[in-house]
Amino acid sequence: MSAAAIEVEGLTKYYGDLLAVDHVSFEVEHGEFFGFLGPNGAGKTSTINMLTNLLIPSEGSAAILGIPVNPKAIKVREQIGVVPEVANVFAELTSLDNLLFTAEIYGIHRRERRRRAGELLAQFGLEDKAKDKANSLSLGLKRRLSIAMGLIHEPEVLFLDEPSSGLDVHGAVTIRGILLDLNRAGKTMFYTTHNMYEANELCSRIAVIDKGKIIAIDTPDKLKMIVDRSHSVEVSFDPQPPAEDKEALHSLKGVETVKINGSSVRFTTSEPPTVLDSVYEYAREKDLRITSINTMGPSLQDVFLEITEARE
Repeated sequence: MSAAAIEVEGLTKYYGDLLAVDHVSFEVEHGEFFGFLGPNGAGKTSTINMLTNLLIPSEGSAAILGIPVNPKAIKVREQIGVVPEVANVFAELTSLDNLLFTAEIYGIHRRERRRRAGELLAQFGLEDKAKDKANSLSLGLKRRLSIAMGLIHEPEVLFLDEPSSGLDVHGAVTIRGILLDLNRAGKTMFYTTHNMYEANELCSRIAVIDKGKIIAIDTPDKLKMIVDRSHSVEVSFDPQPPAEDKEALHSLKGVETVKINGSSVRFTTSEPPTVLDSVYEYAREKDLRITSINTMGPSLQDVFLEITEARE
């Protein structure tokens, strides 16, 4: 077995004079849930398309399970499942027939096709939709079916491009649960997203890409250490502080910024204990009751803003 499930070295893509992916290099371990985080247009989809044989690199190389990626690498296609951002279901086919047709494309024997399709319909909660045409399914169910189609040939590595894009909260939570279960079962996951919350919830390690370059790569917790000064302290008062007190709140010891939203005030600081002491003193002076206090460390969004702004 190769040392890494995915190995990328100097991968580059030009579209004419536009450099979309700029000599990126990284590895993804077997069984890892690897996030590829960046804004729209950062180079995420171009990278995933090169890794899945849908796009020829301008420069560089990649390997999946030790097999070099190139347009003729049939063995690579056998080892990977792909879930594109736009669900790739066949609208006029039923859920069952979508799975059977995809299995046939992969050369799976007829009897085995039926077994795998039945298992996946059950696994993804689609048994009662087996005979429904895909165009009648909700977006969330289409996305489940799309993931099931990507798994029909039992690949080792699953590539997912913004799989929860456009879903409502319930649908996104359901998809995240399915993906975590697949990862716990041993699937290597390569997950592109611009959703900071999802990346934090799902991924064991994250690469941040911006303007075609990987600008950071580490665990979510270690990435957050880049901006460990950006803590937030959110305090709710009763009654709410008067609007004219914003300047007084900003002048409290240890406070960097202040945002007032009704009775709630959010402070950013590198010294949460100092701010808490100042807030208690302010509340006593103003005869205000503190109804709640929450302290929060930096988010992945804070990390992204910090490292992208540093490059400008």
